[in-house]
Amino acid sequence: MEQTQIKVPKTRWHRLLGKMFEELLTPVGIEVYPEFPVMAGPPEADILLLRRETPQWTPEQMQRLPDGIRDSRADHILIEFKYTESAGLPAFRQSVGYDYFYKISKKLTDRHVHTFLVSSKTVADKTLARFGYSQADKSGVNHSRYPLLDAVSLLTLNDLSDEPHNAYIKCFASRMQVKKAAFKILDDLNIGSVSHRLVWFLQGLLKYWFSKGGVLMQQELTPEQVMEDGKLWGDFFLKNISVEERLKGLKPEERLKGMSVQEIEAYLRKLKEEK
Repeated sequence: MEQTQIKVPKTRWHRLLGKMFEELLTPVGIEVYPEFPVMAGPPEADILLLRRETPQWTPEQMQRLPDGIRDSRADHILIEFKYTESAGLPAFRQSVGYDYFYKISKKLTDRHVHTFLVSSKTVADKTLARFGYSQADKSGVNHSRYPLLDAVSLLTLNDLSDEPHNAYIKCFASRMQVKKAAFKILDDLNIGSVSHRLVWFLQGLLKYWFSKGGVLMQQELTPEQVMEDGKLWGDFFLKNISVEERLKGLKPEERLKGMSVQEIEAYLRKLKEEK
């Protein structure tokens, strides 16, 4: 008797990375377009980051952008993301095609557009050599010496430095220890200073990677599901810790946020009377 094989839906990891960029970068003036058509019809690039309002990245934007992207002067950033796939010939062909057709369709030059192939996995030395890639001045950022690939930079997430601005994207690295280190850096940064939606999304990723072990699911993991899981998990966590633990690490002005002057004065009078 033949056994029926259950086909596990394929998670489109670029949608999760795109959602994180959307929540992370939109508040600081960078437009994010997941699955953006590079021309009138298909194909679609995984993610487009678009800077319209300023001629260069602002300090606030650079705090949230990884090495390579934050160093680019282009205001159109195309991203092709490989999480389960390796960065090989098909991936490089895709990236070059997206870069070319996007520039043609939008009538843009190399000065305006920079394309990045982002690999969750470490790329083998023989693959780097085959396509002419070598490390730039920063770990994990690679450029090719070959004319056909010099428009496509290669980011390898496992190899990016532990600088805080790299921590967000390194949550998608393939190595579990690299993920753990990235979340630890974000925790030390007090990620509560960013939007609640981004916090929920990162909490959902944290739950998926470490509570479920990143195991295969019987349904596609979507950005909406990750965010909802993170919100539920965060709400449960907050209900089960003390007020002192909730406020730990917050600045005085953050602790007093939402209180009126009258409420603060009344509280101080009460403390004085109790003494």
